Amino acid sequence: MYNPTVARLTYRALLGRRRAAILFVLPALLLLIAAAVRAFNGVDDQVASDVLGGFALATMVPLIGVIAGTGAIGPEIDDGSIVYLLAKPVKRPTIIVTKLIVAIAVTMAFSAVPTFVAGYILNGNGQQIAVAYTVAALVASIAYAALFLLLGTVSRHAVVIGLVYALVWETLFGSLVSGARTLSVQQWSLALAERIGGEGMITSDVGLPLAVALLVGVTLLATGYAGQKLRTLTLAGEE
Repeated sequence: MYNPTVARLTYRALLGRRRAAILFVLPALLLLIAAAVRAFNGVDDQVASDVLGGFALATMVPLIGVIAGTGAIGPEIDDGSIVYLLAKPVKRPTIIVTKLIVAIAVTMAFSAVPTFVAGYILNGNGQQIAVAYTVAALVASIAYAALFLLLGTVSRHAVVIGLVYALVWETLFGSLVSGARTLSVQQWSLALAERIGGEGMITSDVGLPLAVALLVGVTLLATGYAGQKLRTLTLAGEE
């Protein structure tokens, strides 16, 4: 279910000059914010939690997920170059799983690592806040990569839809409508962070057992459906 050649091509597409520049911007901004907050405010556990929850997990992780998830396959479908890959003797579910692994790896590298570093800058991992939000970023990376890879497979407007979900649904509706938070990857990942962090420092509107079930279920369903959609794509001249 993993093809090194497909993985290499996907890494090359995601880490090309333009996309790599975009991927580096948000982590750099997070570290800059963390350093500024630490310099002007000193060590404050609640402020550290607010910065990591409000920017790292709520904004940076989903946006990087959009870039990595949709970029792993969307451009190939849009420009038609996917037909060359589909013509190779590689099973189509293998293509999806390989691209998902690459998208997850890229999302984790550009979101979880800077989240951990920013947490240490802010308060030295007091109340286990840095570790808690790093774990949340790791699990959120998996679900976001799967969801946005699926979007890249089924729609030519995957980036726009992904941005609407990340910025409008999770950030705007999630802050205004309590029921919307149940259908939020951010809240699911916060449930794990809540269990790890100090008491009262991190809260989630979703219980841990439900959050884990939803994270696993959404990841598996999105991956399976993406594989099914890719399997239905036909090459010119096949019929």
